Amino acid sequence: MTASRTAAMPPFDTALLDRLMQERGLDVLLVSSKHNVQYLLGGYRFFMFDYMDATGLSRYLPILVYPKGRPDLAAYIGNPNEGYERDLGRFWPGTLDLKARGSVDSMQYCLERMAASGIPVSSVGVELGFLPADAFQVLPAGLPHADISDCVEILESLRAVKTSAELDDLRQASERVVDAMVATFSRIEPGQTKHDIVEILRREEVQRDLVFEYCLITAGNSLNRAPSDQRLQEGDIVSLDSGGNYRGYIGDLCRMGILGRPSPELDDALAIIEEIQQAARRPIRSGAIGHDIFAATAPFLSDKRVGRMSFVAHGMGLVSHEAPRLLDDGPIPYPATHRGLALETGMVLSIETTWQHPRLGFIKLEDTVAVTADGCEAFGDAGRGWNRCGGR
Repeated sequence: MTASRTAAMPPFDTALLDRLMQERGLDVLLVSSKHNVQYLLGGYRFFMFDYMDATGLSRYLPILVYPKGRPDLAAYIGNPNEGYERDLGRFWPGTLDLKARGSVDSMQYCLERMAASGIPVSSVGVELGFLPADAFQVLPAGLPHADISDCVEILESLRAVKTSAELDDLRQASERVVDAMVATFSRIEPGQTKHDIVEILRREEVQRDLVFEYCLITAGNSLNRAPSDQRLQEGDIVSLDSGGNYRGYIGDLCRMGILGRPSPELDDALAIIEEIQQAARRPIRSGAIGHDIFAATAPFLSDKRVGRMSFVAHGMGLVSHEAPRLLDDGPIPYPATHRGLALETGMVLSIETTWQHPRLGFIKLEDTVAVTADGCEAFGDAGRGWNRCGGR
């Protein structure tokens, strides 16, 4: 069903988005990733396809059409069952086209809406990494004279500074993940497998209203982080590095446990990692340069150690490793666009230090911190020492 209504106020900074589009010379954005559609619609995710996108021989493909400077002409292309959401007042765009059953017809309806609105289209931004090939192939026929380019970085820049509501969601996600980890450590016993422990953590996260995404887990002196049938023994250390999702926002943290008492060597190893983590926090504040974080940790990482020690800092939010992007030599490939720029109040960072020790095992802390005017606020900062498993 196509419906035209009076557009409500968009729940994001339209002036900032218009400026970012102007700088890139874009007339209109066609936003198709579920996380950016969620952001631009003020937290909306269609419940029916929240988990999977596949339907029939195609997939669910929502598209939000945003013309530069004309939010009153914005349109949302969705599935017919989203009419139930329309009836509940979930959408702010003035035009809703809720007829799409797959990716190709979704793009066709999108082009029809653009033509009907009279939007000038000489340059179009699309999320290339989140647009199926069959939907992308529809564009040249419908927009034969338009330049089409990637707009992912524009949308990342729009989301880089979090609102108070987003900060609260990230705080809740982080605190609930750590709380679930601490509860899981208390239930670990010798003889359990890594699969067993991940399943305990999954249930603990679900009980805390999180969507369990993954858990990277190590046990003993093994550096293998996949869930497996490896059985835990008395004296083993355990690392839990898990992503739990709360209302679309990611809590991604790592904590350590042990079956028994940590040796002085293990205490010293975790203390070194904690020292690096705290050193990384000290320069973080509004106006600080992203590079300052790495300068603060560099002296610790330059020391010669057994095994491999590494430090990573990256943006967090609806996506793990989002803006601000601070490093171009980390585990996820992208340019360090923001390393030389000032941090802003409301940006959220993950900072993580890992020591892969060939004899002691895998030791890591990962924390989430929000940039404030005069420092940073940590989310989910509990359980940072050796968590004793099974109440030992």
